[in-house]
Amino acid sequence: MNKFLPACILALIVSSLSAEVLAEGDAEAGRALFPVCTACHGPQGLGNQAMNAPKIAGQEDWYIVRQMELFQNDARGTAPGDMHGMQMAAMAKGPQLKGDEALANLAAYIGTFPNPTPAPTVSGDATAGEKLYPICAACHGQKAEGIEAMSGPKLVGQNDWYLVNQIKKFKEGKRGYHNLDHGGRQMRPMVATLTDDTSINDIVAYINTLN
Repeated sequence: MNKFLPACILALIVSSLSAEVLAEGDAEAGRALFPVCTACHGPQGLGNQAMNAPKIAGQEDWYIVRQMELFQNDARGTAPGDMHGMQMAAMAKGPQLKGDEALANLAAYIGTFPNPTPAPTVSGDATAGEKLYPICAACHGQKAEGIEAMSGPKLVGQNDWYLVNQIKKFKEGKRGYHNLDHGGRQMRPMVATLTDDTSINDIVAYINTLN
């Protein structure tokens, strides 16, 4: 039996029990909220490597809302040494972003952005990465399209440098450490199988080919 299957089944049960129906957001109302995000993520959400801010254009609204909630609830961005996470947590707690309606509106506005494919920056062996990718597919999908029921975000089209950085954060315990972060907690044992930087770069190089 695949040794990752029991963990994935448990994650599906937990995700199903904790899932909430995301309210439909008002993109025009979200436009007024987005300026607080532009300094790091850019005016169209394309990300900024210097700020370690990911591309949020093209990301699913449920995931954007979920991560904002984690930052607001101190379930992300509070680990020692995670300076960029702490910076994001402070921004997420702004009074204008409080409440389900505000987050739904913000996500709806982000959903109107163009979604260009970023240029690759990570060097890796995509063929080797393809052999490693099955540990990701159960939660993120065969094409890295994301699976909400598994709390697995969309990976395809994301900045590859950001994917590398986040995998390392999970390995270092800077993400997925809080009981509220079910998706993050199920991610940590998976990334533990990537034993070095080479394997991380290889799997991200393979994800780049799915674009």
